[in-house]
Amino acid sequence: MELKNMGLTRIGHWAFLGGIVLAILAGFVAVPNLAVLLFVFGLIVGFLNIKEKESTPFLVAVITLLVVGVAGLEFGKLTPVITPALNSFIAFVSAAGLVVALKQIWAAEQTNE
Repeated sequence: MELKNMGLTRIGHWAFLGGIVLAILAGFVAVPNLAVLLFVFGLIVGFLNIKEKESTPFLVAVITLLVVGVAGLEFGKLTPVITPALNSFIAFVSAAGLVVALKQIWAAEQTNE
């Protein structure tokens, strides 16, 4: 059982690193359907990496990163590298945040029963 959890955690860590690297590379290279891939990586990160006790700090960080990403899109008009990278980063982070937020809502609902 423990080995299985270690394998899933490792997959989650690689999905996180891969998502960050791909989001940065998106500023330099156009990849078709990259947003979909990043969204899937974000889902994996949300499911495998974030435990319940980490949910609140993670969601605060997601909100901060999304605000910075969206605000950065305005500055991204200055350079063609920033806009695609920020769009990719937003797709990645928002998917992870979506999963964790839904897990929190589900946990809150379960405690109310």
